[in-house]
Amino acid sequence: MKIATFNVNSIRSRMTAISAWLAGNKPDVLCLQETKVQDQDFPAAEITAAGYQVVFRGEKSYNGVAILSKVKPTHVQFGLDDGLSPDETRLVAARFGPVQVVNTYVPQGRAIEHEMYQYKLQWFERLRKWFDRHFTPKTLLAWVGDLNVAPEAKDIHNADQQANHVCYHQAVRKAFEHTKAWGFEDVFRKYHPEGGQYTFFDYRTVNAVKRNMGWRVDHILATQPLAAKSLASYIDLAPRLKPQASDHTVLVAEFEV
Repeated sequence: MKIATFNVNSIRSRMTAISAWLAGNKPDVLCLQETKVQDQDFPAAEITAAGYQVVFRGEKSYNGVAILSKVKPTHVQFGLDDGLSPDETRLVAARFGPVQVVNTYVPQGRAIEHEMYQYKLQWFERLRKWFDRHFTPKTLLAWVGDLNVAPEAKDIHNADQQANHVCYHQAVRKAFEHTKAWGFEDVFRKYHPEGGQYTFFDYRTVNAVKRNMGWRVDHILATQPLAAKSLASYIDLAPRLKPQASDHTVLVAEFEV
């Protein structure tokens, strides 16, 4: 089972790249974030034409999540269900046979002094409680997406300059680790303990990919039972090198299930 994640930074701007990647790589599941489109304008027909099922929830210009899959998912749900803002355009979960896939676009946070940063920290805590309500660490569960956190210094090309960044600040790394400690393993790190591999390359940095000046903020995490079935995980830089590319690229993990 090949599961991939990709922050597309506007799905309508990336459909050519998405269709080409699907055709060339044939994932079983592709999770997208920042689709940035209202549901009535989502390019579902193009995805269906590529041979994939799709579930999605979006809004104009911001956020938006989708799961593309070879087979129709079951038990689809959107958003957090704790009585606060459900953020349905930030979370979609679906089941594929014995495997549960949770696709999230975690709030970026803007600045550490901004109220959205506190919202981001709260969001990680809310998500951990959501996992508690719906699953157990024994579930074959993958948590994937743009989590907007670089867990360690080796996940950023210049970590020594980023102590107060909302995706690396000590508090957000602690919040992420607390949610991860619910029962998740970093599948990419299982196969690549070294640093220097990234999923996000800022548009503002000239030749960022070629100079390897990036961040690893997109993740595929799995509960121990699913992580034990993993075969490989890797970052595909090709989509980031294409014309009119997203500022993120694709992360993949493969499992024997």
